Amino acid sequence: MAYLNNNILTVNAVLTKKGREILAKTGGLNITAFALADDEIDYTQFNPNHPLGSAYYDIAIRNTPIMEPITDESQSMKYKLVTLNDGVTSVPTISVAQSELGPFDRDYTGEILISPSTNPTYNVTLGYTAILANKNVGTLVVTETNSLNSTSATIPTFSGDLTSQTSQVVVGNKFRFVPNAGLSKTTTTNITIIGNESGGNTSITVTVKVPTTT
Repeated sequence: MAYLNNNILTVNAVLTKKGREILAKTGGLNITAFALADDEIDYTQFNPNHPLGSAYYDIAIRNTPIMEPITDESQSMKYKLVTLNDGVTSVPTISVAQSELGPFDRDYTGEILISPSTNPTYNVTLGYTAILANKNVGTLVVTETNSLNSTSATIPTFSGDLTSQTSQVVVGNKFRFVPNAGLSKTTTTNITIIGNESGGNTSITVTVKVPTTT
């Protein structure tokens, strides 16, 4: 869904791939919630020193072209609007213990755990969305579930410039990464962790090695 005109309330909505799949299977949609995002807005353009006065402080933002709706839910809504507690003046920080995973051999069978945390405390109930940008490298497994837990996105997510056909999306509180034992060449990709309550995200790299043959 997207506003076609930022001066009047004209909205255009299209179904995502998941929406079309549900419509094809059930013949109808039961939409119970929606999310808003401001991906196209650059707030650094707010100018409190504009020579024409306060009415023009946000003129550059209001004149920013608005995105058309996108049918691939993995390509949009990186910056979803969220409701935070009174007094919170910035998006809580999401972190994981590792700055990177690996390199691991493709046949590595040890535990590769990812346990996100948020400061100040958020995402306790709805957890995190984890996106493996290149699912050929391995698989993300949810090790601690929550009310949103799913093997696919339950809310719109963002996976950079990749399509949902090449990425894997899971929802939970904690995760485990399993290398792909059939990987044909050494590959590095990203895992992005997004807070389902607080917004914000962090990314770590993961590398899986393929032994060289002589």
